[in-house]
Amino acid sequence: MSIKGRIFGTVVGAAGVAAAAGAVGVARQNRVIGNRAAGEKVAFGELHSAPRVVVADDALDLYVEIDEPADFGGAPSTDDDLTVVFVHGYSLNLDCWHFQRAAYRGHVRTVFFDQRSHGRSARSDEDHCTLEQLGHDLRRVIEDAVPGRCVVVGHSMGGMSIVSLAEHYPEMFGDKVVGAALISTTAGGLDPGRILFPMLPLGLGGRFVGRAVRTLDRGHRLVDLARVWGHAVADVATDRYAFGDDVPADHVEFVYSMLNATPFAVVADFYPAFATLDHFDHLEPLGRVPTAVICGTEDKVTSVGHSRKLHSRILGSSLLECEGAGHMVLLERHKEVTAELDDLLSLAAGRAPR
Repeated sequence: MSIKGRIFGTVVGAAGVAAAAGAVGVARQNRVIGNRAAGEKVAFGELHSAPRVVVADDALDLYVEIDEPADFGGAPSTDDDLTVVFVHGYSLNLDCWHFQRAAYRGHVRTVFFDQRSHGRSARSDEDHCTLEQLGHDLRRVIEDAVPGRCVVVGHSMGGMSIVSLAEHYPEMFGDKVVGAALISTTAGGLDPGRILFPMLPLGLGGRFVGRAVRTLDRGHRLVDLARVWGHAVADVATDRYAFGDDVPADHVEFVYSMLNATPFAVVADFYPAFATLDHFDHLEPLGRVPTAVICGTEDKVTSVGHSRKLHSRILGSSLLECEGAGHMVLLERHKEVTAELDDLLSLAAGRAPR
């Protein structure tokens, strides 16, 4: 992690938010510090709670899990306590928050859900595989699963879902939503070939990616089979595109398993949303609440320039650049990411209800 980037992000972001909220002193008194090593003691994919369903506005079932502090040795939560809602990225599922989930168990009320057509959520029709719809879905999850105020944390496409929420429901920010984290994401200008590369067989990408996706979608079952056959090659692609530094082999296998579990037809359904993404003009609501922008400097999917642009457009936001980390910075540098979320939760908890 760049020390200069850390100091700049923390000082500038905290100062801007404090000026707007006038709550730094109170925030320190309400500080939550996650157990940053907890996830290292549990196998990937093993952290779960009782399943529940939230019905989206198009009647699609969204799979949701809630970790109540009292279920893991903590004090019972009240409506005055913060809830943290985690929103995963493209072709992943709620398991990707492994380290953050383990860190906050027993300390903070947390909500995890699988985005439509991902994980255990129901398969969506193609017409509703849009970023606008993901913003509507996030609103429904918050309405159903959050009794009080919340902080929303999104990675990659999950961050785009938060931007969509801000665009379509700006009134929620500063009232229901009192903090946000945008991790390895963007609001526009994305090269969709970068985000699709690990999901394409034979390494198709670049200017041919749109035609390739449309063609491969027609034979998506064969594509899914080819992805299984090409496991070894896919591991290399996943390592290259998901991570910046060397990581343990189980990290690569974990990410690959989530990518491979997402049918290629789903990959193709969401492709147009990335190709036309342009929402930098809708970030103003995020400037009303403490917002942390987090990225790895070696992100090959949403490059660090996207995070810097988000930071420059969101008033009072902080920017954490993790030196040498890639797109899956939430796994690769999980302790640094969780520490930044600790700071965010402290600032959010210190805001007086409106």
